[in-house]
Amino acid sequence: MPDYKHFDPDNALERAERLFWQHGAAKASIQAVTVATGLNRSSLYATFGGKRELYLAALRRYVRHRARPAQGRLTEDGRGLPAIRDFFTALITARCSGEHAGWGCMLVNAHADADHTDPEIRALLDDHHRQLRDALHAALETAREQGQLPPGLATEATAETLVLLAYGVNVRSRTGADADSLLGTVTATLALLDASCP
Repeated sequence: MPDYKHFDPDNALERAERLFWQHGAAKASIQAVTVATGLNRSSLYATFGGKRELYLAALRRYVRHRARPAQGRLTEDGRGLPAIRDFFTALITARCSGEHAGWGCMLVNAHADADHTDPEIRALLDDHHRQLRDALHAALETAREQGQLPPGLATEATAETLVLLAYGVNVRSRTGADADSLLGTVTATLALLDASCP
């Protein structure tokens, strides 16, 4: 007779994602995971494997539901610098208000977690970094084509700088920086790229 699960694995994974996102993998004990998901250890291990496998699955879910859609919107926007401004404005709003305020980005948080040297986790983080850099680079290339950037600006290096700016927004918001100060920093930075600014 087949062993039917009496719970929704994706719902359990979403709860685990929230736990790891808010507290980090290192601080989330197995006991905390079982409480957050409502699963006992045997169900947890049978469905997801150990804590490492569950954390990886939660990171992948975060990428699928949160990171990739934001990157996709940026890549497809077609407005250049205004698209980049809107990306950062939405990022700051998400990090400083609402249900997940003060949690930062689960992926950026993972860079500082003890498991960041695990090869699979490292590969996932590096892939996310590349995807975000490529999305920002695409927006910068659009901005260049539309005459929005100063002549000779190195768009690849600038895209990498903007990724680091996004990381900084995530880290600072997690440590209590307010939206106005973060937006001020982003606005000043993007003004350096704007050919229309004196």
